[in-house]
Parts: sequence; C-alpha cells; structure tokens
Amino acid sequence: VEPVPGMRAVLSRELGAEIEVVDGTAERIPLVAGAADAVTVAQAFHWFDHPRALAEMHRVLRPGGGVALIWNVRDENDPLHRAYASAIRPYRGGAYPEQQVYAGALVESELFEAVEEREFRHVQLLDADGLVARAASVSFIASLPEGERASLLERVRALAPAGEFEFPYVTKVFTALRQNRPR
Repeated sequence: VEPVPGMRAVLSRELGAEIEVVDGTAERIPLVAGAADAVTVAQAFHWFDHPRALAEMHRVLRPGGGVALIWNVRDENDPLHRAYASAIRPYRGGAYPEQQVYAGALVESELFEAVEEREFRHVQLLDADGLVARAASVSFIASLPEGERASLLERVRALAPAGEFEFPYVTKVFTALRQNRPR
C-alpha cells in the first residue's frame, strides 16, 4: 500500500508481477476487513494520523494478526555517523524530528496488545557515492534549492573514508498483536 504513484511504479518494477502494489494510505487501506496476517511500517509511522491509522490496521488484520513498526536509527556512537548527523542537522527544520522513533500510540492503543520492543544492530556498506546518495534521499535535503543541496552533498562526500566502509545503525522494531476485544 503506497500513496505516491512514482513509488508504486518503483515497487511494482522491483517486486515483480506476483506482488500487488495498491494505492492507499495508512488511514485508508484498500483491503477488506481481516484480509491481512501482518501490517509492517518502516520509517513512516511518525507521519501517520495515529488513531486513524491504528484503527485501519486493526480493521484489516485477521484475529491474531500482528503489526510491526520499524525504524533504522543512526548510531551516533560512530564518529562518521556523528559527523554526518552534524552536517545534515541544520537543514532538517523544526517539522522534521531528529530521530523519528515514535511508537507511543501503538503502546497506548486499546486495539493492540503484547507490544514488544527490540533492537538490532546492523551496518550498511557504503562508499563515498553511496553516502552521498544516502544523504540525497533524505526528504529535507532533496527539497533544498539545487546550489545549497549540491554544496551540502559535497561536504557529505568529504566525510567519507576512502573505499568501502561500514555505516552503522540500530534498528528499532515494535511488534504487537491485534486485540480481538478492545480493553
């Protein structure tokens, strides 16, 4: 389920014909009640209208179905990640939270139970071009005026060590089960 036509096209191309990609939002999932075994959300839950989205997830999940909210968070114990965060931070603006992990609405919801939080460490293998592409994909960087964006991306490129390097993250995963009878 994806609301942006361009992203649906990419998903369809990358996932192949056996996976159906449909137009929708978290607040309006185009599935019948009880159609899904699981709902996953990666890097996006903070943008949703939480009460409406959770109600819609509950509606489309079968009894006993589960939800997983996933975020990859920069590991700022790593000097390169600290430097990268310092370089891009001034451009994020007040509307874009620093580390966008928010699962409080899931934890507090009467529609879900057995909420668990887990963390996993992982690395992304990058080179200088990959680090620049990573920065360029951030929404507040992509929307900068071209000259300002190019200047920032050159500063990001200068941070990269020679060759391939590890860029560490902590993945935070919140899971819960569909509550069959709201508390």
